[in-house]
Amino acid sequence: MRLLGLITIYGVLLVLPLVLSAVFGGPPRGIWAEIGSGLGMVAFAVILVEFVLSGRFKTVSNQIGMDVTMRVHQAMGRAALGLALVHPFFYGGSPSGGARPWDATRQLTLSTDMMGVGAGVAAYVLLPSFVIFAIYRKQTPQTYERWRLLHGLGAALIAGLLLVHTMIAGRYAAQMPVAWYWYAMTAGAVATLVHVYLLAPLKARKRAWRVQSVTPAAARQWALTLAPDGHDGLDYKAGQFAWLNVGNSVFSLHENPFSIASAPSAGPEISFVIKEFGDFTRTVGQIAPGTRAYVDAPYGTLAIAGRSEPGVALIAGGVGIAPLLGIFLEMRLTHDPRPVRLIYGAATAGDLVAGYELSGDDVTLVLSDPPDDWPGETGMIDAALLKRVFSQDQCDSWVFLLCGPPQMMDSVEHDLIARGVPARRILSERFDYD
Repeated sequence: MRLLGLITIYGVLLVLPLVLSAVFGGPPRGIWAEIGSGLGMVAFAVILVEFVLSGRFKTVSNQIGMDVTMRVHQAMGRAALGLALVHPFFYGGSPSGGARPWDATRQLTLSTDMMGVGAGVAAYVLLPSFVIFAIYRKQTPQTYERWRLLHGLGAALIAGLLLVHTMIAGRYAAQMPVAWYWYAMTAGAVATLVHVYLLAPLKARKRAWRVQSVTPAAARQWALTLAPDGHDGLDYKAGQFAWLNVGNSVFSLHENPFSIASAPSAGPEISFVIKEFGDFTRTVGQIAPGTRAYVDAPYGTLAIAGRSEPGVALIAGGVGIAPLLGIFLEMRLTHDPRPVRLIYGAATAGDLVAGYELSGDDVTLVLSDPPDDWPGETGMIDAALLKRVFSQDQCDSWVFLLCGPPQMMDSVEHDLIARGVPARRILSERFDYD
């Protein structure tokens, strides 16, 4: 029901400017001009709602998952670009819809109102570059932190230009109910930026953490454990993730998402299994105990808390073991009566996370490049392996949680669905949104 409520609110926000314009906007114009206005208004509304989708609001992301939230953010951003690019062509070649003024009380011509037109043209030029820069972020030399700053500033600039364009050049924005909609939506977008870059860091500063230990977990993987610094810790569900900022100012953009690998019932400390990938992760092994850290959490829907299925299947590839490890350990600590089976795949034996009790009949270890004396499964996590590990009765009733490389998750999801597992019983979380 909460998900349906979010979808309803999203739809209402996008349609509301059209409804207000129809009710308060006076006599309609020709159909093509009306379509042009409608497309422009919906595009601007989508852009303003985008601020909320990217603002890490748990009310939104923890209902549908952070990965789904970001994919919706990406898809709607591209949709807004398309609507914005085509809408001027419905006016007959000029903002006034041709030689005749489209509104006797609010004329707009290129010669008398260059501010409104200029703001629209500037946004029209910037928006495609903005979206393309986001799509091909990984192909640019920019660091993630610099890209994130530029992305936020660019979005704010485009929104400001569109507000000026809408309020000056928009026929319907001359009506106060419509104008107040745009003011309120823009204020909401600004409030989102204030929340992300000011209020949330100020809140995090009051709940700092300290690095308790950094130990090798596997080849090029580290177990990082944090202890709360003067507070009770974090209220989270096993399987969720956090945005982690270690050794930087609370206002720093140097923060990264990592799954929590510890179990809530194990104590107030939280642990992460971090593989060396990028700039920050390559330095994890050098972090000194006692270093101050900040945690923005919890996020994610990869959890079994509140699920009623009679059994739990965990399927991990590589560092994707982290959130499933937290679930596995939590089930053991709380003596969860449900049966659980874990499949954990890696390339070599050295890539398997050590230091945890990952053995027994409920654990299946798989290596794609095993040593000669390897006693476990070999190869990939494929349909044949899934069939050996999970019976058809288990596929018919258990919940399946996946985390690992995108190709692995795509393949496993396909194989499970082919065996009759419905999508609602397959949970996954992806951190690669490109």
